[in-house]
Amino acid sequence: MELRHLHYFIAVAEELHFSRAAERLGISQPPLSQQIRSLEDELGVKLFERTKRHVQLTEAGKVFLERSYLVLAQLEQAIEVTQRIGRGEVGRLAIGFVDSATYTLLPDILRVFREQFPAIELRLHELTTAQQIHALHQNQIDVGVVRSAITEPGLSTKCVLQESLVLALPQTHLLSAQVKVSVSTLADESFILFPAKLGPVFYEQIIQICQQAGFRPKVAQEAVQMQTIIGLVAAGLGIAFVPASLQNFHRSGVIYRPLQEQTPQTGLYLAWRQHDSSPVIRAFLGLAQKTTQWESNRDDT
Repeated sequence: MELRHLHYFIAVAEELHFSRAAERLGISQPPLSQQIRSLEDELGVKLFERTKRHVQLTEAGKVFLERSYLVLAQLEQAIEVTQRIGRGEVGRLAIGFVDSATYTLLPDILRVFREQFPAIELRLHELTTAQQIHALHQNQIDVGVVRSAITEPGLSTKCVLQESLVLALPQTHLLSAQVKVSVSTLADESFILFPAKLGPVFYEQIIQICQQAGFRPKVAQEAVQMQTIIGLVAAGLGIAFVPASLQNFHRSGVIYRPLQEQTPQTGLYLAWRQHDSSPVIRAFLGLAQKTTQWESNRDDT
């Protein structure tokens, strides 16, 4: 039995007239009658009672008509789902992200993605850059939002945001009265830094900024989350260099000041497995490109 036999049968069952059914199907009547007889022979039952004036469904034919409708409906649904999966409109997407991404572009990307692809299940994981690299290699996440450029075999990255660093100070700090702060005035300060093993690029960037000003920072405390770093600054345990987007995080007892010197910018990058052809991942990357206009940013890998 072929799918066309169901279409032929349904046409005759709905028209209850072979000539009209043949016209509807765009074929001549004799081949249609032959196909219906072949279908009945294959099933071993009569589907129609035929007279010169009337065509009626048998009881078996009525049941077969109901089942034929179900089969075609399920087939159409299967085709639709398959096509949507192929276009990346259905499925799951696991996204890793550094916490600082939540103060800038990530919420916008997720909002637009949810609006355009409501059938995709999003799974979000707050991870450091190093943890995301490991998770990508282990297929635990599909896309990462990492801090600073990475060079990692098997991964592709794209810069979606470049931003300046600013200084986070306790509100009562003497330097808070300045409009801009010179890095050279920070030699005797205690710093709260992101751990080197979890974010080596970002860590080294801060070390180099201080060394160019003639000193190595005194580390009072390390913290993994930017929120924690800001909280420690508010507690008066030290100062910190943070991405400018962190100014969107309002915490009592903390103020932010730009730096006088021109310092290297820090970036947010999308990272994904180089040879992963998942339509869902392609859909997310395509939307992120439109949302962030990354084509105007620098390529990395």
